[in-house]
Amino acid sequence: MEDSIWVLFFHIYNKTTKDMNVPIYDGKPLWNPNATAFGFYNSDIEFQVDCLKVSKFVTTRLGYPLMDVELQTSSIFTAFEEAITIYGNELYAYLIRENILDLTGLPYANIDLSEVIVSPNFETIIRLSEQYGEEAGVGGNVTWYKGSIPLKSGVQDYDLKLWAKDQGITGSIEIKRVFYQEPVPASARYLAPFDGFGFGGVAAAGLMEMGGFGGSMGFLMMPLNYDMQVIQSIEMNQMVRMSNYSFEVHNNVIRIFPIPGPYEHENLDGSCGNLWFEYIKRQDRIESSLDCAEGLITNVSNMPYQNPVYSLINSVGRQWIFEMTLAICKEILGYVRGKYSTVPIPNAEMTLNQADLLAAATAEKTALLERLRAYFDETSRANMLERKVREADAVLRELDQVPRVIYIG
Repeated sequence: MEDSIWVLFFHIYNKTTKDMNVPIYDGKPLWNPNATAFGFYNSDIEFQVDCLKVSKFVTTRLGYPLMDVELQTSSIFTAFEEAITIYGNELYAYLIRENILDLTGLPYANIDLSEVIVSPNFETIIRLSEQYGEEAGVGGNVTWYKGSIPLKSGVQDYDLKLWAKDQGITGSIEIKRVFYQEPVPASARYLAPFDGFGFGGVAAAGLMEMGGFGGSMGFLMMPLNYDMQVIQSIEMNQMVRMSNYSFEVHNNVIRIFPIPGPYEHENLDGSCGNLWFEYIKRQDRIESSLDCAEGLITNVSNMPYQNPVYSLINSVGRQWIFEMTLAICKEILGYVRGKYSTVPIPNAEMTLNQADLLAAATAEKTALLERLRAYFDETSRANMLERKVREADAVLRELDQVPRVIYIG
């Protein structure tokens, strides 16, 4: 009895819509290139064929032909197009997350990454790590300059602003290192003929061309890590035993520790030699972080991914698209039926199922997106590598159970 009432209700409702000259789905969909909103996939023959199949699938799931479905083929075709585009957006958003570090800085002209295999590289990671080398003075793109200030006995504070003005330097500078005297690389002192030590006790004679490292007569082979330790020891020796100056910089004034005194080889004019230091121009640090070249991939919005080719999507992807199309059509149908919340029938009135359709559409779209994203996450590069590691461990444990054959010769 209840089913008969619903059938009568929908016949009355749909007769009303037909009387308003609004065509609805009649079970005979025909391909029409003007029926899609954007026409992204109209040239794809498989898309044209599946538009008709999807129309039948969607309307059947919505009750046709037992009940009329207040949709037009253009609504279904557009929903189908939207579902494919959503699938492509989710896919390429996942690929962008996977490849953003490997593709940043690549020219984007005449490239479609949709059908390209991207191999990992260290270019962006190295570029990001250069900032640490810049601060340590061992790499990067910021130039370290050398300068010196005449020291005076008993004078601890020196105005860098005045010094920079005298040198013709504009903008702010930043002191990186301060030296007791003009810096000499530790490696140079390590190999110097008179003060290079640390070669296992034979340096003094060897460096005078009597063995060890001397001339072309001989060569004392030492491990490379030993050389590195000696060079580090020389640098630490200069800092601690030779009283390398420490410093503080406040408001463009450098304060030297310890206070220069007569023991610092005071000259007749009261000077105590020069205080050598290394510095950078702060503007250089800012400019080094910018690459103003045009036509390069700089962020996720200009990575050249295009809409997917429908004919290349496999059956797994197409099934997801069909289900998303159904959910979108439920949403459209819900809005259509929401125009009239109730329809009068003899001695009563019936409430349309707008709320049920919209609730079902929202839940299904959310579930479909979560399922697709979980699938993409499971197939990410990191997760696939972890799976390979687990598989390799399992294979090794299995092989350990195989008896070893003992050969007697």
